Amino acid sequence: MNNYTSTLLVLILSCFGITGFGQSLKGTVVNEQNQPLEDVNIVNTNSGIHAHTNSAGVFVLEDAKSGDILDISHLGYRSKQLTLNDVNQELRIVLQSKAIQLTEVVIPKKVNVLEMITDIDIQTNPVKSSQDILQKVPGLFIGQHAGGGKAEQIFLRGFDIDHGTDIAISVDGMPVNMVSHAHGQGYSDLHFVIPETVAKIGFDKGPYEMNKGNFATAGYVAFSTKNKLDHNRIKLEAGQFNTQRLLGMFNLVASDQHNAYIATEYSATDGPFESPQNFNRINVFAKYRGRVNATDQLGITASYFSSKWDASGQIPQRAVDQKLITRFGAIDDTEGGKTSRANVLVHYDKFIDENTSLKNTVYASKYNFELYSNFTFFLDDPTNGDQIKQQESRNIIGLQSELKNHFSFGNVDGTWQAGINFRNDQSNDNELSHTRNRRTTLNRLKFGSINETNFGAYAGTSLTFNKWTINPSVRLDYFDFQYNDALQTLYSTQTATKAIVSPKLNIIYRPQESLQLYLKTGKGFHSNDTRVVVAQNGKKILPSAYGFDTGFMWKPSSKTLLNVAYWHLFSEQEFVYVGDAGIVEPSGKSRRQGVDLSFRYQPLSWLFWNFDTNYTQARAIEELAGNDFIPLAPKFTLVSGLNVNHSSGIFGSTQVRHIGDRPANEDNSIVAQGYTVVDFNVGYHWKDVTFGVQIQNLFDTAWNETQFATESRLQNEVQSVEEIHFTPGTPFFFKASIEYRF
Repeated sequence: MNNYTSTLLVLILSCFGITGFGQSLKGTVVNEQNQPLEDVNIVNTNSGIHAHTNSAGVFVLEDAKSGDILDISHLGYRSKQLTLNDVNQELRIVLQSKAIQLTEVVIPKKVNVLEMITDIDIQTNPVKSSQDILQKVPGLFIGQHAGGGKAEQIFLRGFDIDHGTDIAISVDGMPVNMVSHAHGQGYSDLHFVIPETVAKIGFDKGPYEMNKGNFATAGYVAFSTKNKLDHNRIKLEAGQFNTQRLLGMFNLVASDQHNAYIATEYSATDGPFESPQNFNRINVFAKYRGRVNATDQLGITASYFSSKWDASGQIPQRAVDQKLITRFGAIDDTEGGKTSRANVLVHYDKFIDENTSLKNTVYASKYNFELYSNFTFFLDDPTNGDQIKQQESRNIIGLQSELKNHFSFGNVDGTWQAGINFRNDQSNDNELSHTRNRRTTLNRLKFGSINETNFGAYAGTSLTFNKWTINPSVRLDYFDFQYNDALQTLYSTQTATKAIVSPKLNIIYRPQESLQLYLKTGKGFHSNDTRVVVAQNGKKILPSAYGFDTGFMWKPSSKTLLNVAYWHLFSEQEFVYVGDAGIVEPSGKSRRQGVDLSFRYQPLSWLFWNFDTNYTQARAIEELAGNDFIPLAPKFTLVSGLNVNHSSGIFGSTQVRHIGDRPANEDNSIVAQGYTVVDFNVGYHWKDVTFGVQIQNLFDTAWNETQFATESRLQNEVQSVEEIHFTPGTPFFFKASIEYRF
């Protein structure tokens, strides 16, 4: 290098303020079981420079000097301070777990700070049931309306998401949503997840994450399962309505380098209905996580679930009013179904250097589904009734790969990441048929095979300087849709392709450790059913959603945490495939806007209060005022509860769920009634045994879990009637449990 070049380099470095770098300090943070801890916050209190651990527990702190004091903190662990004596020596730091304390929570400099809320909630009140899994997300409501085996109906931010059309759901990186499903687009059945295996629930509202593609319009939920069990356990639950559940979770390998465990679950219930649900479900889950060498980690997960059930179905309000049936009776109690899913995931994470990592996930699923429903009774077929069957057999394969790098220069700290994803769904014998008594197929309405492929790529960066963080990114998705209609005389494969670009920009300002202000903007989308795509010749088949959030996360005192956001989401014209009718139904542009509020308060070390409320206005833009309501869009929701975790061994919680009245049709002439339900649980840890009691609907409220404005005709009626059809919510339901840990 000549003198001129050397001088120029010095000048450039001087401009960025990086001529006086201190020494890089490398370290690893683990827990008491010697397991690496990810996203630990390490702050040099002398310089203010900070670092975070990667998934291997490794961090690199720049500009470290002897005598500097490090502050190490992580949610759910005791904070630690240490003084550097030798910056040349690699650190190994062990953090001790402890009950979470809001006084120790620091609002981090990262875009998705909302995950802090679920991190706190899942530690103060762990997931206890399948219903808890999704309801841990602030502002998200669910409803079950088909005997316990069908995927739940989801409500979030003014969306009746049905079973997953506008929310992207994943487990350990594997997508749960089913494209071009026999029952409905985005169908998301989470019943293959054993609740006690859930370690973390990542979520965000809106289309702002670069690595979340299809369906991530109202938001996403990303579940992560435990890599290691703290102990083995056997749990037995029993309750009203012939309800039983048996759980077993067992460590197979537990060492510093390798961990493996297996979890099994059997659930059964008849439910509160006059016609027993005869529901049962079997889950098996196994997971291995270990080090291949000093820089590489391997994870293998395998799971299988199978479920079958009978259902009483949705009932018309007039049948109850006329005392033809009770709230828990049925018009057609031959509904029901069966389903199964087998999954295999392989994770391979490689740490190229202290600042660069490559994460890879490959997955495959085998899925079967059969559902019998009757929504209109004798409207279309006065003799045989209107029962339908929806059925498919599906194979899914996919992969995701992401490269991430941390860098810094001067007072700028940043990361960049780039990734790709691939997914192929082959839905064979995708069927909609008119049936009778779950035995006889009267005629096939739709029958064919679907092959849908999605390629995705994204890139973005996050730059933090002083009190600001800027996060621009862009995502590209390409779809190949193919449908072979087996009802056609001549063999023909209908095809269409489409691509969509989704830019995003998030800006964060953190004036102090107790306050973060944010503005999030972005474009998202959900794909339409392949049968819609080919019917529309590939036009308007990847409807976009444009959104922004602005708000703050604030700790007004050491024992409180508050999040407030105003948001707006615009959705384009789309064509919807109605799986229950086999028709394409157009809907116009829509606008949703609202305010979200979440509050957490810990008045005592063992007592937590959670409060989440949401107000939304949802309207169809191109309709006349008064006829522009979006059916079943929630307007007001509220969830609040008290959670107790006392050192004496006593624990419990009381949770209140409320959803307000909402329009059931476009002119609001039919109203879906709101409800308020209180759930309660209490228990006691005694040595290695835990006793517990759960009560759903403590005050035995008569409430409707799901409601639809449906036109139907009973067998003795001359004319059809359009009115509310509903599935009654669970009455007072008592369940006791005993668990042994060893």
